[in-house]
Amino acid sequence: MELNKLIAKDLLKIKAVFFRPEEPFIWASGIKSPVYCDNRLTLTSVDVRNDVENGLAELIKKNYPETEVLMGTSTAGIAHAAITGHIMGLPMGYVRGSAKDHGRQNQIEGRLEAGQKVVVVEDLISTGGSVIEVVDVLREAGAEVLGIVSIFTYNMKKSKDRLAEANVKNVSLTDFDTIAQVAAEEGYIKEEDIKRLIAFRNNPSDESWIGGK
Repeated sequence: MELNKLIAKDLLKIKAVFFRPEEPFIWASGIKSPVYCDNRLTLTSVDVRNDVENGLAELIKKNYPETEVLMGTSTAGIAHAAITGHIMGLPMGYVRGSAKDHGRQNQIEGRLEAGQKVVVVEDLISTGGSVIEVVDVLREAGAEVLGIVSIFTYNMKKSKDRLAEANVKNVSLTDFDTIAQVAAEEGYIKEEDIKRLIAFRNNPSDESWIGGK
């Protein structure tokens, strides 16, 4: 089975990604969404965790063979960077959302030398803003950021534009379109819901997809 479909099946099975087009979730921003995503649940399912971490290792080997260090995003990417780093025999660290206000006031935790080739490990990419902040912090510290690996991406235009502007590549285990298709095939949603889901993905601020309008 293709890796993106395998991970899609896994995330749906444990409800790490959960579609509810008839009763939308409300994001902190106020946007109504037909999908709920919590990839932290992958850590509590041994089989899914194995698929995810081995999948991330596979993506890194294929897309970033020169990788010297993995850096997780805080907090969701930390465990995935640690486990994947263990599988690959690579050192890891993580980047805080902001510098500590005590001690050495680190924002990057773990040893990082200027010039080292780094891959950022993220669990989820929606608009791309937070992961690009991590990339910027690492670059300012002198790292050569080869790119990002993530479990899931919405593939929103905003994130694609931001990543392109930041000149950084992202490779995900699976994406919104794949999971929507697999969800329909396996009966989590109706086939006719796919168009509504894609309409949301294309323009989250447009609520015309709600109620099948």
